[in-house]
Amino acid sequence: MADERLRILHTESSLGWGGQEIRILTEARGVARRGHEVTLAAPEESRIFQAAPGYGLEAVAVPIARKSFAGLHAMVKLLKARRLDVVNTHSSTDSWLTAAALCCLHRNLPVVRTRHISAPVPRNLFTRWLYRDACRRVVTTGERLRLQVMEEAGAEANHVISIPTGIDLERFRPGEPAKARAALGLDPQGPLIGIVATLRSWKGHRYLLEAFAGLAGRGARLVVVGDGPQREALEALARELGIADRVRFAGNQSDVAPWLQSLDLFCLPSYANEGVPQALMQAMACGLPVISTPVGSIAEIVQDGDTGRLVQPEDAAALRAAIESLLADGPLRSRLATNARSAALQRFGEDRMVERMIDVFTAVARSARHGNGD
Repeated sequence: MADERLRILHTESSLGWGGQEIRILTEARGVARRGHEVTLAAPEESRIFQAAPGYGLEAVAVPIARKSFAGLHAMVKLLKARRLDVVNTHSSTDSWLTAAALCCLHRNLPVVRTRHISAPVPRNLFTRWLYRDACRRVVTTGERLRLQVMEEAGAEANHVISIPTGIDLERFRPGEPAKARAALGLDPQGPLIGIVATLRSWKGHRYLLEAFAGLAGRGARLVVVGDGPQREALEALARELGIADRVRFAGNQSDVAPWLQSLDLFCLPSYANEGVPQALMQAMACGLPVISTPVGSIAEIVQDGDTGRLVQPEDAAALRAAIESLLADGPLRSRLATNARSAALQRFGEDRMVERMIDVFTAVARSARHGNGD
């Protein structure tokens, strides 16, 4: 069975763009490159649907952005028409629609539910059914998330597995900051602090701006890579804090590696909903000293004082103190950067993620073929 070609369908109802969507596409591409048949079902208007062809993936448009009879009908039709070995769902809406569609079809098609974020799991009977009975396995992107699912959804330990996201370690590697800054039109002088993240409130950009505002006199600059619903508010805050001339909002970038390679220090002060952020892993792989928070499974990759610094979330003063301490201590920055790169090489490889996901898909497909409930 392990050598057989699997037919895998990924479903994603999200219209947004971030680490979750990038993981789905990266993982699916890696699985497809190993000879398996992989398809994505997503709303036609979603960013992930539009990006899928660039990853070499077939994408099928289905109206599943919200729970509706149209979405349920589309999923029933798709699942009835396709010969599949496993379905991998990713967000709440597509998970519910897939589970309901399979109930309508009375079909024993195994479902794997990937849980990407640390938002609370609703504690009710319906959600427990979704996590415990409607899927063969739950995959989380970190161990802390695995324990959270076990506690909040009442899932057994052998039902939930942690498979951290992997990244391309050839693409994300240390570069030449001066060369990267010149290519990107960034100021060659002074420390450059950066963040790469969708501009959502819980990514903590506000606290980074407030912390940065207290660094006046050091000649530091801040680059914000990413776009999202908070951009207008954050640009207004930068003006209010009097730092707009030292902050560059770079927007979305198709390749963030050069931006990371231009930095002296990377910050991600998230305060909610994190799994293991890809941008944080990418920064560590680029050999950057990083500052983040112990939210979600971040503390599983950033050990305070060893591979980076951790501060309490929603605390601009603590974040500012951590930034100041690293800017003032070159040897410490160098040590954290070296350790971060070493940790990335040991733990963050894309191949490891892909191989472990194939193992999960193979196991649940075999179980379904043999008629086992587990």
